[in-house]
Amino acid sequence: PLADGRRQKMAEHESLEFGKADFVLLDNVSMEEFMANLKLRFEKGRIYTYIGEVVVSVNPYRAMNIYGRDTVEQYKGRELYERPPHLFAIADAAYKAMKRRNKDTCIVISGESGAGKTEASKYIMQYIAAITNPNQRAEVERVKNMLLKSNCVLEAFGNAKTNRNDNSSRFGKYMDINFDFKGDPIGGHISNYLLEKVKMHFICFFFLFFLYLLTQLLRGAPDSLLRSLHIQKDPAAYNYIKVGGHIKVGLINPLRHKHLAKYASVADAMKVIGFTGDEIQTVYKILAAILHLGNLTFGVDGDVTLIENTKLVSVLRELLSTKEENVEKALLYRTVATGRDVIEKQHTEQEASYGRDALAKAMYERLFCWIVGRINDIIEVKNYDARVHGKNTVIGVLDIYGFEIFQNNSFEQFCINYCNEKLQQLFIQLVLKQEQEEYQREGIPWKHIDYFNNQIIVDLVEQQHKGIFSVLDEACMNVGKVTDEVFLQGLNGKLAKHAHYTSRKLSPTDKNLEFDRDFRIRHYAGDVVYSVVGFIDKNKDTLFQDFKRLLYNSSNTVLKAMWPEGKLSITEVTKRPLTAATLFKNSMISLVENLACKEPYYVRCIKPNDVKSPLLFEIERCRHQVEYLGLLENVRVRRAGFAYRQTYPRFLQRYKMISEFTWPNHDLPSDREAVKKLMQGCGFDHDAAYGKTKVFIRTPRTLFSLEEQRAEMVQRIVLFLQKVWRGTIARMRYRRMRAALVILQAYRRYKVKSYIREVNRRFKNVRSMKDYGRHVKWPTPPKVLRNFLFVCLDVFPSRWWAWTLIKGLSPEETLQVRAKVACLEALKGQRADLGLQRAWEGNYLVSRGKRDSPDTAASFTLVSSELQRKDKFMRVLFSSNVRKINRFHKAEDRAVLITDRHLYKMDPLKQYKPMKSIPLYNVTGLSVSPGKDQLVVFHTKDSRDLVVCLQGMVPANESRIGELVGTLLALAEVKMLKCLFICCC
Repeated sequence: PLADGRRQKMAEHESLEFGKADFVLLDNVSMEEFMANLKLRFEKGRIYTYIGEVVVSVNPYRAMNIYGRDTVEQYKGRELYERPPHLFAIADAAYKAMKRRNKDTCIVISGESGAGKTEASKYIMQYIAAITNPNQRAEVERVKNMLLKSNCVLEAFGNAKTNRNDNSSRFGKYMDINFDFKGDPIGGHISNYLLEKVKMHFICFFFLFFLYLLTQLLRGAPDSLLRSLHIQKDPAAYNYIKVGGHIKVGLINPLRHKHLAKYASVADAMKVIGFTGDEIQTVYKILAAILHLGNLTFGVDGDVTLIENTKLVSVLRELLSTKEENVEKALLYRTVATGRDVIEKQHTEQEASYGRDALAKAMYERLFCWIVGRINDIIEVKNYDARVHGKNTVIGVLDIYGFEIFQNNSFEQFCINYCNEKLQQLFIQLVLKQEQEEYQREGIPWKHIDYFNNQIIVDLVEQQHKGIFSVLDEACMNVGKVTDEVFLQGLNGKLAKHAHYTSRKLSPTDKNLEFDRDFRIRHYAGDVVYSVVGFIDKNKDTLFQDFKRLLYNSSNTVLKAMWPEGKLSITEVTKRPLTAATLFKNSMISLVENLACKEPYYVRCIKPNDVKSPLLFEIERCRHQVEYLGLLENVRVRRAGFAYRQTYPRFLQRYKMISEFTWPNHDLPSDREAVKKLMQGCGFDHDAAYGKTKVFIRTPRTLFSLEEQRAEMVQRIVLFLQKVWRGTIARMRYRRMRAALVILQAYRRYKVKSYIREVNRRFKNVRSMKDYGRHVKWPTPPKVLRNFLFVCLDVFPSRWWAWTLIKGLSPEETLQVRAKVACLEALKGQRADLGLQRAWEGNYLVSRGKRDSPDTAASFTLVSSELQRKDKFMRVLFSSNVRKINRFHKAEDRAVLITDRHLYKMDPLKQYKPMKSIPLYNVTGLSVSPGKDQLVVFHTKDSRDLVVCLQGMVPANESRIGELVGTLLALAEVKMLKCLFICCC
């Protein structure tokens, strides 16, 4: 039994007034207590109950507010025992098993028709879609949306409203949802098992066709579409919708807005999935063509069969995009190949009607299979490489027709019930038989529990040469007229001694069976009487090859693709096609093999009553379902068995981090001993058993405790790994940065050295060049040497080049160069002629006087020598004859002598007698005019400025203003005197 801890957990969520949330918690395992608990929970609005990890679901026949987003969040990531029983819990368990253990899982939803299987599959799909993709990635959202929308389309084309069920699945659907390594859906695949093979006048097939498609089409489609399809809104106008001349009113909802909504939702879903406009239009054309086929009637004129309403042939020609004569010929004639000869055999009226109905059935079946294939083409996983993207895991969801027992059970019910036998056998093998066999194989003490193994019934149906399907196929292959009675005789001959088969011939006193018509099979769900009427026709491929060629030759490419075998010529059709029974058997075997390789989770659906009441719970009706679903045996096995088992290596791989003896690797003799040591260290040794290859844990509480300890240790390990990895990343980043810095520094040094070498190469021989390298272009420097370039440009060519030019000059020439430079800096751009091109003589009264007037020069020399002795000046800077202008604008001839200490004004008429002496430190500025005149104003501190005009120039246009200004400025720089104010005005 489960541990008290889990009992307490359950009690926290649901009190005892709602009954036991898990049937394993029953005090006494009996059918009475099981049914009482199931009934109590149904009446209290608790429609889900656990049997361990199996969910038992009772159809509430009403909408319940337990599937919203808040409910999804309550079950997301939780263990089964942590919340009340729910479909979301089993869906989350399957998702976690897939994501955590990288295992393919499947959810098998079983139960009879009307028990709520289809709704359960929809809620499971919605939950899986809701809990994935937290980052809202566009591609994952697209896949999820298409998977959900495919449900809408498949229901519209494959479900029916019957007297037992408003949304009965007339096809089986198995959907694989593919997930990437992150647990996000990346695609899917749908397998369908369409069953309806009934004649049209029995109308069972067209319940789905009418209610989910034609009603939407007739009442919901726009008028323009209806006109293009040549159909009208009145359902009474079409024979396939009528039974016995009247419409099944109870199966039709006349509300137009509801049909509009259904039509719009299906059309929108097809667009979202990816159906093109032409494909959707072809679907409507096929549906309309089937409607019109039902209205085709045949008559007889003598020995000739005719079509009475020929206008419909033209409509069919337009809808099927083929030729009118070909349509008429295919409906009235059958082409037969006898050896090399080809003959056309005319149909009788009955054969033509039969062929018409067979064509309608086949068109719809091909349409449905094409839709499934088209959806698969769109949603399947594309361009997925496991080596790049990780392992692709799968969750399968099976929603298939439930067990059916009608008043008249035919070939369809036989196939449906065989399918349920196969699924029940899988359930027995996985949950009951394998459970007990595994305990015996592992050497675990075990008390055997009896259960009904329905393998004997499965063999009764599918066994080679002896099974019912084999007998049916043999009867269909017999030469001559084959009847259903011949098939029944074959069953009686081969199965007379089988304990689960009987007929009226084998049990003459059983008046519930009719002679030459009925046989009974004792299924796991109870006894079912089948009528053999129609078995032969429904098992054979009854569609004439002429119809296949007709539709293959259509100009509509979509319709043509549905009939590939139509390309064969008449003489090429020699191989007998597989029968419906063989095809269905092969698909069921493949389905069971697919499910058997996955970890299964079960939802067992129960129908509480046959009147669809939300309040009525029929005890006997539900007891029967509990019995044939094997729920009580499941409870007994769960009570006696172990909740969890795993191989020792896999168990250690998952939980070794919670024990110091096993982390990171153990040194014990075997994995079995290591697991024992781990369990003992955690205090769970009393709740575990150790088999030959696996460890068995009895209660979920132990497993959950292990998971909690593992989660805690994983967090610590992750933090440790993050620390180590972050340190590694930091060191790697540091090494990269350091290497980059070394490279950068080396590169900078290389660039600097390269630049210096290039500068050295270019300016290596500048001393020997005529212009000392002024024509040499400086190379572009790297960024780091831009300031260096500015310094170099300041040094060369300005200073070094100037120094190179003047270093060979005499001291007198050097002084003259300095004066010229000072003059240029002060007056450049102010006067046109500064006299820079000629040599500056300075003492013009002496130099020019010796050449022009020796007596005058001698007098001046005598006076200047006396002044030098008296004032102690070192040298004469400038002397010249001038014309003085006083404040009364009176001009007089005078001479100016400028030494390195004084400025003298002399009278040339009196042998250059000094008239005025001005110390140079009293001279504050010098003003000259910008014109060609030689006017100079000496500014003094006492404001007694001296205004003179230089004269006696030889030649006459010689300018001495620049020489005067430059000489004084050079003197000021040499003696560090206060800078003279030079003004040009």
